[in-house]
Amino acid sequence: MSMKTTACRILDTMKISYTLHEYTVNEDELDAVTVAGKVGLPPEQVFKTLVLRGDKTGVLMCCIPGNAELDLKAIAAVSGNKKTEMVPVKEIQALTGYIRGGVSPLGVKKRYPFYLEASAEHLDTISISAGKRGLQIFLSGPDLIRATEAKLVEISR
Repeated sequence: MSMKTTACRILDTMKISYTLHEYTVNEDELDAVTVAGKVGLPPEQVFKTLVLRGDKTGVLMCCIPGNAELDLKAIAAVSGNKKTEMVPVKEIQALTGYIRGGVSPLGVKKRYPFYLEASAEHLDTISISAGKRGLQIFLSGPDLIRATEAKLVEISR
């Protein structure tokens, strides 16, 4: 498969099975609910990766279901911060090596604390960005937890 990304190579190294799913990218529709429709999964199984900055810990990342909203107070509490805020889009690539709409929780430039919405633990199929727009990785929730060493938390509403 010629579409191998860094995220794919990490999963290969860990011997975690996954499938790749391509979709047509529209710059105005990078949201996870739209992507879910394009890859044929319900939005609660297509997880979006968010990059945040905490007032005490600095940069952190989290993944939540595509149809959910991040609870900033909850992520602040579980990550040991008083407050957290989304990192401006213009900083995402420098911090992660990825562009908006293609941020994968795997293969990030620097290893940041990673928090995953607890619902992922019970999903047989979960979709995350493969690290480029137009390409999603499908794998099981438990495999994603293992691959990212995620802390399971309740951070979405």
